[in-house]
Amino acid sequence: MSMQTGRRVGVAFVGMGGAVATTAIAGIEMIKSGSNRLDGLPLAGVPVAGMADYKDLVFGGWDLNGDDLASAAAGHGVLTKQDIENGAQVLKGIIPWPAVGSAKFCKNIDGQNRIVAKDHREAVSVIANDLSRFKKESNLDDVVVVNLASTERWPDLSDPTLNSTAAFEKGLDSSDEAISPAMLYAYAAIKSGIPYANFTPSVAADVPALLELAKELNVPVAGKDGKTGQTMMKTVLAPAFKARALHVDGWFSTNILGNRDGLALNDPNSLQSKLNTKGTVLDSILGYPVEDHLVHIHYYRPRGDDKEAWDNIDITGFMGQRMQVKVNFLCKDSILAAPLVIEIARVLDLAKKRGDGGVQEQLSTFFKAPMVKNGHGPEHAFGKQETMLLEWLGRH
Repeated sequence: MSMQTGRRVGVAFVGMGGAVATTAIAGIEMIKSGSNRLDGLPLAGVPVAGMADYKDLVFGGWDLNGDDLASAAAGHGVLTKQDIENGAQVLKGIIPWPAVGSAKFCKNIDGQNRIVAKDHREAVSVIANDLSRFKKESNLDDVVVVNLASTERWPDLSDPTLNSTAAFEKGLDSSDEAISPAMLYAYAAIKSGIPYANFTPSVAADVPALLELAKELNVPVAGKDGKTGQTMMKTVLAPAFKARALHVDGWFSTNILGNRDGLALNDPNSLQSKLNTKGTVLDSILGYPVEDHLVHIHYYRPRGDDKEAWDNIDITGFMGQRMQVKVNFLCKDSILAAPLVIEIARVLDLAKKRGDGGVQEQLSTFFKAPMVKNGHGPEHAFGKQETMLLEWLGRH
């Protein structure tokens, strides 16, 4: 485990009542109450001076659903009743703060637990006040914000409002419709000097206006779209095919899932955001376009959080001989995602402590569409990404 720092670090989740956040919180609370199961936490065995211990994490956050987290977790079906009783009783006492929502940006997810704000500026000040109250009331040394909200539709990236900090500030004053809820949270965090991570495919801190602001204020930001299942397997397998000079002729990927993420993706606009982040990985690793790279995501309610990711890969080897690889990953989406969210929060907090602001590219291993510092193409190959993170962690 990490070296004890005794610093209390708050993690504020956007979408706190969702399957990933409730799973992350329950898992950490079980560790606090004596469980030594650290499986799935990639940095558990990597001692890093100054990094917050799992036991020093404190949770808060926003959700459009006002149910306490134990009820929310029971509804997601990831945790058993026994899990919730066994060290995660604390979930019963946690109620999400009212959230900013927009039917325009996310059609299939709504709720009654809303921030009532007359305009964007007021919404931002409510979010910022929530964060400062969280820090004060929970006696925290530092705070990190992680976006786990449902996927929003893709905005118009050419809109001038999103392309400079000055235009974005004006857009906040006029409640410009180009600005999404995800961007309001990102702005409020960055402006408050609080590190921000985007685990969703939604466009948030990666618009030029907010990248500029994060750089100027030296606030760490990272994203986007958590790399947990199918895409993780792609970023492991594709470098191996490349190393063996096996040509990938086609890669057919399909996913079925029945959780709230799947429901949000049932809206074609939200689905497009997700496909935008899943699609570019192979070409950049292999160095040529895979013309027949198909990705399908289907909402299939009976599966709940037990996602099935199925891949068929057509490859050509020596003497033009054709072969196939099949991968069938029956995964628990939130069980893969929750520990990554925890590690991202710990690394962002450490980056702030080290005075390392702007895009935290060393976190690429955790994302499908990694944000980069200087406009070059992102590194997608899993092994190289892991090396990048471990090297950064080892710098004192």
